[in-house]
Amino acid sequence: MSDARPKGLGERPALPKRFYKAAEAIETPEGFVVALDGRHARTPARAPLALPTRPLAEAVVEEWSAQGETIDPRTMPLTRLANVAIDGVRLEMKAVAAEIVKYAGSDLLCYRAGHPERLVERQTALWDPILAAAREDFGARFLLAEGVMFVEQPPATLEAVARFVPGDDAFVLTGANVVTTLTGSAVIAIGLARGWLTPDAAWEAADLDDAWNAELWGEDGEAEARRAARRTEMTAAATMMSLARAG
Repeated sequence: MSDARPKGLGERPALPKRFYKAAEAIETPEGFVVALDGRHARTPARAPLALPTRPLAEAVVEEWSAQGETIDPRTMPLTRLANVAIDGVRLEMKAVAAEIVKYAGSDLLCYRAGHPERLVERQTALWDPILAAAREDFGARFLLAEGVMFVEQPPATLEAVARFVPGDDAFVLTGANVVTTLTGSAVIAIGLARGWLTPDAAWEAADLDDAWNAELWGEDGEAEARRAARRTEMTAAATMMSLARAG
């Protein structure tokens, strides 16, 4: 019996060949545009790939310069996030900011295990200081819950979050939105955006449950690959937030 499956089913599409020799950042009235052999690069929606600061533009240029014979978007997380910021987020900034506030209503850091004791202690040690910093920085006081039982956060808490979501810059907001969706925590995202939470500390807090399961049940190849990809995206989002304000 012949194999009736379409040829190439499940295979990744062929990567485009590199068509340029040099990438650079050029200052223009639109911002710092990535140029490939002197020609302005464009987003999927055909907008100029323009970044708000030179440090961010140079980081994106590094991704383009590092490509080999082909262009692999999987190795260009900052470029992909910049495309999202330009083609999507900057057109829907209020809606994106509102989505982050919505996550704060069921923030990861507020839902705690009741047992085992070591997990409870680890959550307390990693998550309580972040919530304390949020309370100190922008006055958000979160209620905690055990297990999956929903706890409604006070309106004043969500109002405080809404005031401090970085909604004035599409690139910072894009990074914050990505971190929020990856971690389930608006608090972690805002802490990164405001600079009092480091990327390493943010990752440790966000990865706590997965790290615990890996310790308990052993490492799984596919799960570890997903965790690695998640960390890459989170690191890129944190980098974008930092460099978008590093004028």
